[in-house]
Amino acid sequence: MNYNKKSVEDIDVKGKRVLCRCDFNVPTKEGKITSDKRIVAAMPTIEYLVNHGARVILCSHMGKPKGEWKPELSLQVVADRLSELLGKPVVMAKDVVGEDAKAKAAALKDGDVMLLENVRFMKGETKNDPELSKELASLAEIFVNDAFGTAHRAHSSTAGVADYLPAVCGFLVEKEVSIMGKALADPTRPFVAILGGAKVSDKLNVINNLLEKVDTLIIGGGMAYTFLAAKGYSVGKSLLDNEKIDYCRDMMAKAEAKGVKLLLPVDTVIAADFPNPIDADIAVKTVAANAIPDDMEGLDIGEETRKLFADAVKSAKTVVWNGPMGVFENPTLAQGTIAVAQALADSDAVTIVGGGDSAAACEQLGFADQITHISTGGGASLEFLEGLELPGIACLQDR
Repeated sequence: MNYNKKSVEDIDVKGKRVLCRCDFNVPTKEGKITSDKRIVAAMPTIEYLVNHGARVILCSHMGKPKGEWKPELSLQVVADRLSELLGKPVVMAKDVVGEDAKAKAAALKDGDVMLLENVRFMKGETKNDPELSKELASLAEIFVNDAFGTAHRAHSSTAGVADYLPAVCGFLVEKEVSIMGKALADPTRPFVAILGGAKVSDKLNVINNLLEKVDTLIIGGGMAYTFLAAKGYSVGKSLLDNEKIDYCRDMMAKAEAKGVKLLLPVDTVIAADFPNPIDADIAVKTVAANAIPDDMEGLDIGEETRKLFADAVKSAKTVVWNGPMGVFENPTLAQGTIAVAQALADSDAVTIVGGGDSAAACEQLGFADQITHISTGGGASLEFLEGLELPGIACLQDR
């Protein structure tokens, strides 16, 4: 996939109706937005379009209404917040491609902004229905995709509409593609990737793809225990993908053949049971990675492993991290994840955090400002690391 895509700065938007796909899938409680981060992240593109005289038609999904009209998933709360942030009214359409949306889009003047209703209220959205794509395109003259979080989905509002309109990226997508694209295509070396999370099966292709690119691959989190089992270690009650033990052996052999350093935990924090509730007090101890008792389970990386992983990060010039090192929602079992986040924050390397739990950890710990780039899309960034083509990026015009 070509990562060098045209952006809003490469086209003339003045006086043009611009359909801009954003990620306004914000959390709400009792009809109020609890975090407006995704709205704020879209503001540079929206403000650019407004300041350059575009007639802006914003669209997004929220939640999973599955083609049904659900008032609690209306984007009206987003329109209200956008109005506050822009300091001007944002017109809210009562539908997506119906009479109200068409009338309001036609009435827009230069610099005006409107928001369509939740695109997933339409049954055809997630099926990338050509008819819906065509109707969305009929509202505008240019398409801008600024929703990296949904770029791995071939939906009508993320990819289908680009079949009928000139399509470019917004600043958010441009940043994601340029930073992550360069890290994977032409990294400054040494290049270190850190993978965590629960299951090997979730990251099969990511591991395989990264072994073609990195100098060092670090494996932590629940998935590490399948690798330890592949080395012949007993892992007690730890999370184990029995069917993936041979795969892990293959990956270790591939790393050796390619001269890639593959770092696994050398010690682990263990407990008798998984914490319930997840943030409950828990009695733990640390043992060597090859000495987990049969009646205990590993729930975080140990102190020696934290040092090992931090040293690898220290010598790197590019670092990509996806997935926590342990049950980071529990204060006792968050130390491994904190250590990795701290190592990235202290590093002089280009540091990239691939969304999801890793991004949440960096933000909760206050390290976000010290990381080069935190991805806005967990699923999309994971598919990026797999080397897959993202439909919402592939459909945009090349420079």
